[in-house]
Amino acid sequence: MKIFNFLRLKLDHFIFLGILVLITTPFSSCSSDDENTQEAYFEIVGAPTQLSAGIEGAEEEYLVRAHGSWEVVPQTDADWVRAFPNKGEDDGIFRFIVKENLGFENRSVDFKFFISGVAQPTVFTISQQKNAPFLEIEGGTELSALSDEQTIIIPIKANVDWSYSFGDVQWLDKQEGADGEIKVLVKKNIGPERMAVISISSTEYPDLSKEVKIIQSSGNVIFEENFNWLTYGTKIPYVTDGEKRFDSWTPEELAMGWISSPNEASKDQPVLYARNGFVKLGKTGYGGDFISPKLTEIEDSASIKVTFKAAGYISAGGTKDDNILRVSPVGPGETDISVFEIDNYPNSKEEDDQGVENNIWDPARAFSFTVTGATAETQIRFLSNKFELKGVGKGKNRIFLDDIKIEIIVP
Repeated sequence: MKIFNFLRLKLDHFIFLGILVLITTPFSSCSSDDENTQEAYFEIVGAPTQLSAGIEGAEEEYLVRAHGSWEVVPQTDADWVRAFPNKGEDDGIFRFIVKENLGFENRSVDFKFFISGVAQPTVFTISQQKNAPFLEIEGGTELSALSDEQTIIIPIKANVDWSYSFGDVQWLDKQEGADGEIKVLVKKNIGPERMAVISISSTEYPDLSKEVKIIQSSGNVIFEENFNWLTYGTKIPYVTDGEKRFDSWTPEELAMGWISSPNEASKDQPVLYARNGFVKLGKTGYGGDFISPKLTEIEDSASIKVTFKAAGYISAGGTKDDNILRVSPVGPGETDISVFEIDNYPNSKEEDDQGVENNIWDPARAFSFTVTGATAETQIRFLSNKFELKGVGKGKNRIFLDDIKIEIIVP
């Protein structure tokens, strides 16, 4: 009887062990598969296979869904296009960046994708259309030069060989410039205003010839200011972000000699703002002034002509400010005109978006007045109507000011 019980216990033990093995083995196997056997894969969301770029180039972004290390590889050498980044791990983003095509042939290149070192079947083709011969002058075809000696650089963008000349003009000298630019020395002018024409041409493509006029101020110009040393905000007049009020200018900017009066109606603040290459007089409810350095080059006394460019303020939505600008000498002298209506407004945002051409700094739109009896102590003051504008017209009278030139009037 004891032997029988012993055998039954042994049999039960073996059955229990067998069941335990059957239960535990599948779970152990599944866990191993989950951790070690997930397959690598790679796809670009949307499954694009090509990019066609214009001559100006392109930059396109792509979203990658992947498991494993991936790489984007060109199938031939092509320094005009690249993938950035060209490698990644698992999900990510990359861009194809295509440079401008300056050549006269269409071009293309294939890219392949590798995941964990294995090439994928997808081929991505990037193509770009050919360019036409061109020669462009950047910065305008009519340049102004001061009466003093200076160097002028004219950037040229071209995909053809070109050269330039200015004939037998003795007051211009060629200088060694960088690739893609004309660099000339303009000698000091001690006579009347003068002009030279620089001719730019391509022997292979003569129809691309261009001309640039350099107009140099006369030697009787005693003061010129273009405010190129101010680089705040934007050149778009109605965008006021980044402009800098006069009392926050740097010591170097203040050393240029201009001053602006504190406005008692506006907490004794000067209401004058630096912009990108010009200044703005006034703000909502208050006017501001800008006063030139003393005209120290005048000997004894003289009659002078003051030429300046100005524009009224217009909002992005097209609302115009009043447009009164008052001018006067500070110190000796009397002016023939003391009040100007600046009927010269920039574009609104809608007009800019429509591509309406409107160069508010066109020399043909400049204003001028004369001062008699000016001396070395004379300064010229520009004021946007009045310091206190509440209840005056629209209550807004902002004026943009640039390119001020003062010359002695030769009898």
